[in-house]
Amino acid sequence: MFEKVLIANRGEIALRVIRACKELGIRTLAIYSEADVDSLHVQLADESICIGAPPSSESYLKIDRIMSAAEVGDVDAIHPGYGFLAENAHFAEVCESCGIRFIGPPSSAMRAMGDKNSARESARKAGVPVTPGSDGIVANENEALKIAKAIGFPVMIKAVAGGGGRGMRAAHNEASLLPAFHAAQLEAEKAFGNGDVYVEKLILNPHHIEFQIVADGHGRTVHLGERDCSIQRRNQKVIEESPSPLMTEALREKMGRAAVKLAESVGYQNAGTMEFLVDEARNFYFMEMNTRIQVEHTVTEEVYACDLVKEQIRIAAGEHLSSHIANATPRAHAIQCRINAEDPAANFQPSPGRIAFYYAPGGRGVRVDSHAYTGYIVPPYYDSLIAKLITFGASRASAIARMRRALDEYYITGIKTTVPFHSAMMRSKEFRDGKYDVGFVERLMSGDGFELPAPNARLHE
Repeated sequence: MFEKVLIANRGEIALRVIRACKELGIRTLAIYSEADVDSLHVQLADESICIGAPPSSESYLKIDRIMSAAEVGDVDAIHPGYGFLAENAHFAEVCESCGIRFIGPPSSAMRAMGDKNSARESARKAGVPVTPGSDGIVANENEALKIAKAIGFPVMIKAVAGGGGRGMRAAHNEASLLPAFHAAQLEAEKAFGNGDVYVEKLILNPHHIEFQIVADGHGRTVHLGERDCSIQRRNQKVIEESPSPLMTEALREKMGRAAVKLAESVGYQNAGTMEFLVDEARNFYFMEMNTRIQVEHTVTEEVYACDLVKEQIRIAAGEHLSSHIANATPRAHAIQCRINAEDPAANFQPSPGRIAFYYAPGGRGVRVDSHAYTGYIVPPYYDSLIAKLITFGASRASAIARMRRALDEYYITGIKTTVPFHSAMMRSKEFRDGKYDVGFVERLMSGDGFELPAPNARLHE
């Protein structure tokens, strides 16, 4: 087992990794930007090193500075968390060349599945269905138009290096294709340093279903069921749950086999997620693979009573898949709400600043993963996620009821958050009935009946 791990990330995921390491008896080294000097991951790690200015381009994305910190700190492994460099194959290669274990997949598997174009090709070779689309990178708008006409509108233009909903634009006709193509390229270049895009058929009103994969270095690969990530806004996930209300046992078996087969075909190791679109007829299509731990891994942990971050570390250290993970069975229903520092009443405008007072909900069946606290300053430089609220119960109805109660208890002042939005979602009849798809949030918010609930009056007295 490792003696010391560097966490190449910030916020709640850095804190999550630190806690897993502590329970495994591993010392931790936190890196941080000047904006994060008072962040909890810096305070709770055994050691910490500042690596640069607040912008991520000057700190968390600087491979040379991270590796210098690793050398000074004498670590034997690096955990990248999610975002930043988590799916950067070059970063994994640098770690490998320096004799430091990258807690994630081999760089070869990351290259095969991290690029969405090559991932689609790998899926085709493995016999996993993919959405109709271009055979590779689309060089220009004329080629994009030719492909769109061949497969039929509507289409989606997607960045090959995309993630988090960035670098994606829908085109419903010829007139909208040109601006969508250039917008996707521009956003992809800014977000990932790679403006390459491809074109695929836009599946109308699908569910976004992902399967959690865990694979060791000894030839054992399993899946831990599905998560439904269809509650999205601007192609970004906001609520996730497991199991999916759409799923049948037969479909779960079929999709699970496809996910495992694809992972094995590229020699995948560690934790990862196969993402699919499922249409109204329950036909499924491979979309992409996330070669890292997911923001929503907590949902699977509560349903399957496991610790995916610990398992990542054990696998990277060369251990066999734990018997608990290899034989895990679902025991509950779980839901996660992403609590962002955004104002849902003002079109989700970012709301950085100082948290005047912070009180997190608790009680049976409630989990909060957060780095926020009273007095913490939410910086404007990074993703707006400040907490993940997870509830679980014996049934979907009990998990929803618990989430409603927990959201009513959540008290954050000084900044705006998405707590009221999630409260409204939990009170939506369509959501409670499990009748939703990826377009649900836009339809709900554009309707006359959508209202954000007022904060708990007693907490504000």
